[in-house]
Amino acid sequence: MKAVFFEQHGELDVLRYGDVPDPEAKAGQALIRVRACGLNYLDIWVRRGWPGLKLAMPHWCGADVAGEVAAVGAGVTGWSVGQRVVVDPGISLKHDEYTRRGEPSVSPAYHILGEHLRGGAAELVAVPAENLLAMPEGLDFSAAAAPLLVGLTAWRMLVHRAGLKAGESVLVVGAGGGVNSMAIQVAKLAGATVFAVASTAAKAEKARALGADAVIDRSGSDWVKEVLRLTDRRGVDVVVDNVGRTTLMSSMQAVARGGRIVIVGNTSGPLAEIDVRYIFGKQISLIGSTMGSRQDFLAVVSLVGAGRLKPVVDRVVSLRDGVEAYRALEQGGHFGKIILQP
Repeated sequence: MKAVFFEQHGELDVLRYGDVPDPEAKAGQALIRVRACGLNYLDIWVRRGWPGLKLAMPHWCGADVAGEVAAVGAGVTGWSVGQRVVVDPGISLKHDEYTRRGEPSVSPAYHILGEHLRGGAAELVAVPAENLLAMPEGLDFSAAAAPLLVGLTAWRMLVHRAGLKAGESVLVVGAGGGVNSMAIQVAKLAGATVFAVASTAAKAEKARALGADAVIDRSGSDWVKEVLRLTDRRGVDVVVDNVGRTTLMSSMQAVARGGRIVIVGNTSGPLAEIDVRYIFGKQISLIGSTMGSRQDFLAVVSLVGAGRLKPVVDRVVSLRDGVEAYRALEQGGHFGKIILQP
């Protein structure tokens, strides 16, 4: 089969489009013919690698998969060849104290499709059958794939980890990314007032269209001062900051006393220098979050199917042009998801 893969860690120059071995559906698995796969910044981190990451090479990423069942392994029932499905990208390899209390994404045995396991940036992918869900009616494959990982991530970080309540205020730092474009919608669904920081006027307009109450174009203003002005210097209850190094101190200035900053990524780099006096002086909570539970996934897909959460697709690119799609992801000019289509 064809895939966008790499055989060693590195920058864009290690990516290739070509032939790789076909996966097989083992016992308890289903083989999915990929019709759409969303790109995530996670793919870039995996390709670059980090200490302790050990992958079977060649490796290919891709967590967001919508497609059709091509075959099922031994012991799998309830799914038929040709059925249209989406895939829960969080895969638990064993049950432990965390899965027993309904927190699988905290478990060290929790893996993300395309991270430690070969993913959907290919023509076929084998996944546990328990991770399948029937694709919502009325969506095409690209729209079905787009909200999976980002919707799951945004839902958990705001609803469960940040404990967002109706009437609170949320600041989304960087409106264009997949998680953040979904975070705007989840926050509005929860009854929050949403502020967003956008890098361009065009992205600001798109953020407003998703429901943001106020959008700050950071290319023309100091966004921290603007947030404080808009909130009568109070700040916001919750900040979503997935940028990391270059924005975390600003987020600590923009959050209200007793507020929460939730972090699920670090697109500007993982090492940040902060003034800890803000943490105890303002009694700020820094909250990490990753992915979510099966129930979270079911909730997100149900809301997408009902039209209450809208997939945000920037562009659809052929799998054969996947290297260029990843280049676009790194350049950051997109709003929403870039989708690969075999």
